[in-house]
Amino acid sequence: MNKIHVRVADWQKENAEIRRIREAVFIAEQSVPPELEWDADDASAVHFLAFEGDFPIGTARLLPDGHIGRVSVLKDWRGLKVGDKLMQAVIGEAEKRGLKQQMLSAQVQATAFYERLGFSIVSEEFLEAGIPHVDMVRGS
Repeated sequence: MNKIHVRVADWQKENAEIRRIREAVFIAEQSVPPELEWDADDASAVHFLAFEGDFPIGTARLLPDGHIGRVSVLKDWRGLKVGDKLMQAVIGEAEKRGLKQQMLSAQVQATAFYERLGFSIVSEEFLEAGIPHVDMVRGS
């Protein structure tokens, strides 16, 4: 396997790759309605792409207020620490931008992953797109 690397993506130039990953994970696998997946926040977000070699295999976004979202890794690459590398890049960029606190809504089944990265649960469980979630926060 080639080395996994993550970089900031250009939404204008690379949204087809970002869309391909999010559609595979959220819309096809998890049955999230397309109208809930795509929103106006994509235009103002900092997007990230994880690659194996030249092939995009994961994505995430960071909003100007420190919210992290749309963290997704294609099925065949899960369990290979792609999500860790993706989140480390997002957290690093947030801190570089002076966002001392990062927030996200995590699917309940993924909370242990985010806790390993320093996030803490700060809400009761709730449904988002029919999937159980909790709000989580990292930092001050």
